Parts: sequence; structure tokens; C-alpha cells
Amino acid sequence: MDSFFDLFDPSPSSGSNSDSDLRNGNDDESNERVHTISELLHRNDESSNELVLKGIDFNRGFLPPEPQLGNIEYKLKLINPSKQRFEHLVTQMKWRLREGNGEAIYEIGVSDSGHLHGLNDEDMTVSLQTLNQMARKLDASTSILRRKSLADHRSVVEVLVRKIPDDQHNIEVRVAVLGGADAGKSTLLGVLTQGEFDNGRGLARLNMFRHMHEIQTGRTSCISHETLGFDAEGCVINYKYNEMMTAEEISDRSTKLVTFMDLAGHRRYLKTTVQALSGYCPHHALIVIAAGNISNMTREHLAIIQALDISFSIIVTKIDLAPPEPILFELKNLLTSIGYRKVPYLISNQDDVLNANAHQNVEQIVPIFCVSNVTGAGLDLLIQYLYVLSPGISNAEKERLEQQPIEFQIDEIFRVSEVGTVAGGLLCKGVLTENSQVKVGPLQDGSFFSVTVQTIHRNKAPCRVVRAGQSASLSFSTVEPMPTLRSGMVILPDYESNDVACGCFFFQAQVSVLFHATRIFKGFQTTVHIGSIRQTAIIEGIMGAGDTGIGTNQSASVLFRFVRHPEYVRSGMRILFREGTSKGIGKVTQVFPLKATLNTTG
Repeated sequence: MDSFFDLFDPSPSSGSNSDSDLRNGNDDESNERVHTISELLHRNDESSNELVLKGIDFNRGFLPPEPQLGNIEYKLKLINPSKQRFEHLVTQMKWRLREGNGEAIYEIGVSDSGHLHGLNDEDMTVSLQTLNQMARKLDASTSILRRKSLADHRSVVEVLVRKIPDDQHNIEVRVAVLGGADAGKSTLLGVLTQGEFDNGRGLARLNMFRHMHEIQTGRTSCISHETLGFDAEGCVINYKYNEMMTAEEISDRSTKLVTFMDLAGHRRYLKTTVQALSGYCPHHALIVIAAGNISNMTREHLAIIQALDISFSIIVTKIDLAPPEPILFELKNLLTSIGYRKVPYLISNQDDVLNANAHQNVEQIVPIFCVSNVTGAGLDLLIQYLYVLSPGISNAEKERLEQQPIEFQIDEIFRVSEVGTVAGGLLCKGVLTENSQVKVGPLQDGSFFSVTVQTIHRNKAPCRVVRAGQSASLSFSTVEPMPTLRSGMVILPDYESNDVACGCFFFQAQVSVLFHATRIFKGFQTTVHIGSIRQTAIIEGIMGAGDTGIGTNQSASVLFRFVRHPEYVRSGMRILFREGTSKGIGKVTQVFPLKATLNTTG
């Protein structure tokens, strides 16, 4: 079986007659197909997205004007700055790093307007030395992403500056992997994380499965977590040193860690998939589509991603079996439709990778990769994209969340021998350490139970602290018997008053109906997703709707009631509700705590 190292030094022997050669054709045919695909996506000169694509092209001699916010900085030159100017540049770099959560992109030889002036070799060497000195001042590292040659022996260089926050071992990006059944999600992750191509019959996906029925059916039914680590040079850690590296070793050696959530693609497990997207708050999503057709389940996943406002990319797999051109046409029509208004951007070379990453959020770009898990075609570009992919949340926002009281949303419950109950989930706010006194709940009466956090694990390795935006697994110690935990519970500070730490059955939300075949009235029963909460709720009232109810693209203030047990909900939380093909989104505006309700009725 071929290794990933062959991607970077391909040396196919002449006259080879292997299965991959028969499926994929020769190199000239592959290059011609990539060129044809690129033309297909950019053929419509009248489309609005054509202008945007031209505006971000590094090879056309200009870039968009320098953004005031974000982690991208343009510098015409950095030659012998004064001491005062150098300190200002260092402060500026520190701010850009904070905006990019530890990563910043510097364009050297580019004016603030985005024009590529370029520098001669001598000036570029001095400018890069100054940039390295600025980075060393902040204990940051630099690596050149690309260099473009211009006329008159001038050039422009793009540099990645990375500083791992002092309280972290590496920079982590959470990526959800979605798509219809048989799209190749688990196989893709198996190939990425294990370093060997698939045999065409699903060998690479076996290590992704957690249950026997998944192995027997070949379908993922629960959330599977995998990690892909990178060193400072962008090399994959997973299989760099040996083939049997543990998750702890990968985490220890990595400066950048991509954590994948492999989500189920079958409609039967859609509720689990939506709960993971709502509860784990991934920084990015990969929509995997098999070359052939876009399934209804894939369209459902795209609609949910759009409703939750998560940035995403699209991976077209199995291009060794079927030509991707029909899918690309269909994707262009879908993504540019009124419901999405996105810019499809086909990735065919290294420049495309860096252009898409730098301007994805600003220009509403959706990168599209065409890959084969059997031949390895396109996987090198996907790996580089994951290496430069940013978490998307600024360090300033991260620090703001860390200063708030802790709120840990429980998404999974485990029973571990000699340890007891273990809760996995996401820390939304605050900083949680070992031996912290906390409350967990709500229980059936809306109250919370006091426990002590005994141990913390992140990425399958023990740690002493977890910060806002990080996922972790916690074990507990308690004097009294531990109550039965469930998904949807939260962990709050032990000092919170009973008024704050209390569950509710009733809450009010301002919602918008994305789609409903007819109209929604009082008494409508639906599945509600709020963070890690997934429970059936009934609409008890629709304010201002009278007897007419609300339909597609209409908004209203709605009173919900949980059916089974109380949940911890607070104002401002995002809500997603769905029932069959009906979907709606909104935000919680008011909560009616159970204790307050009981006191009023009593």
C-alpha cells in the first residue's frame, strides 16, 4: 500500500499497469482534468462571484486592501527600522497574533492598498530578517508559505507567524466532518490520520469505528474523535516518527492540532449529528460528497451548517471512480443560490489553498477539494489547507470568555472501571482546573449537585487545566452517591446561587422559520437543540400570531416547554429546532427557572 510520502515525491515507474493507473489514467490526463474543472467553475463571466475570485488571486498582481481587523498584515518593506519603529512593529504583530488566536499572515512587498510592489533579493532578505527578529521578541516562529516572482527581479513573500499561547501546548482547531452515508467520511479521516491510502474496499476506515455494528454495516452511528498533528514546518506528526504514535505523543509533538469529529451520515442518526454541531461548536466543517450526486442528506447537512453559521469547505471524494464535473456544476448552482449566496472556489494548487484560507470569512468563500482516498490525488492540498486553517476566534474574544464564570456543557457520558462516571463536553466559558468545586445539573427538580473535578483529559491525554473553547473529559469525586448524569447537563461554579444554577421547563425565544410545509401553531411538537441540549419541546404560545400561526421565512416570539426534564438555559443562547423537513433558528430571550415557577404557583 502506498504511503503519504509518495504525495510529495511521486515517482511512478513507466509502463505501470496497476489498478490505480487504470482508474486514474496518466498524469497528463489528471492535469487536463484539473484544468477543465477549474474552467467549469469560472466559466460564467456575468456571475457576481467571478469578480470576487479575481479580487483574491495572488497571481493577478494585487490583493484586496489590507483588512483593519483580523490576522492579515501587509508590509511594503521592513528595512532597518528605528528602535521606536521596531517596538511599534512588535506591538502590531502581537495584536495580529491575538486576532488570529496565535497565528498571523504577513505579506511582505505589498502596500496597504493591496498592490504587489515586490522587493529585490537584498531588500527581501533584510525584511525577512527583521520579521524574524520581531517574532523572536514575542517567542513566535516564522515559516514562508509562498514566494511570487515579479518583474525586474522583485518578489513578494507570504509568511506565517505562529505563537502558541503561554497557557497552551499547541493551537487547536475543531473540525466537524459531515456528509451523506457512503460519501467516504470515515475513510478520508482514516487516510489523513494513518498515512496510508485506502484499498478501495474501506480498509482505512476500520480504525474510525467504535462499535461492532459500525464495522459490520460500514456506517458511523456515533461521534468519533480523531486528531491530526503538525509540526512548525507543516509536516504531519501522526506518522513522521513511527506508525504507532499514541494520541498523547501526537499532541505533545504538535504545534498545530486539528481535532476531527466524524459524524454519522445516515438519516437515522441525524439527531446525534445536529447535537454534536450544536454542542461542540466546531470552528469549521468539512462536507464530504462522493462524486456522482448530492444526496438529500448532504443538502440537509448544508442547511444545518448554514443555520448554525459555521464556516465550511467541501470535499468531493471518489474521483478515481467517477468524474467530478457534474457535482461541481451542481455545487456551483446550489452555493450561489439565494439560500446560501456563497462563492465556490475550486482548489487546484498551493496558491488556491492560501488564497481561500486568507479570505474565506471575509468573502464568504467555500473551498472545494477533489480527492481520491485510493490514489491520493488532491490530499496534499487538503493537508496544507488544514495546516493553515485558523480557529476563527480572536484571542481577545477568547480571553473575554475565560474571564467569565465556568460553564461546561456535557455532551457524552462514560462509565470507566476504577474511575467511575466520566463526562465529555465543551467548556463554553471560564477556566476549569483539577480539584475545582463545581455544581452539576439540573436534576429532575431543577436543582444542582455539588462535586469535585478529580481529573481532566484533553485529546486522550491528562492535563491540569481546560480553558474556554476547549473540549475535555472530566472525572469526579464526591462524598455522597453520584447522581445519574445525562447529555445536556452543565457544570457551573459551586458558588453560583440557586437562582442562577437552576433548570427550567419554560423558556421564550425569538425564532425564524427556515422551512415548514404549511404553518406552525400552538401545540406544535419539535426537537430543540440548544448547545448540548437535545429534547422534545412543545410550543405553548406564539406572540402576536393569533390563529394564523407562522410559516416559512416568518419570525415571532415563541414560548417553549420541555417535555421530559428541566434544562439549564440562559438568555442569548442559540436555538435550532427541527421536525421532519421543518427547521427553524433563533435566540433565547427569557427563561423561567423551575424554582421561581414553583414559588409563584405555591
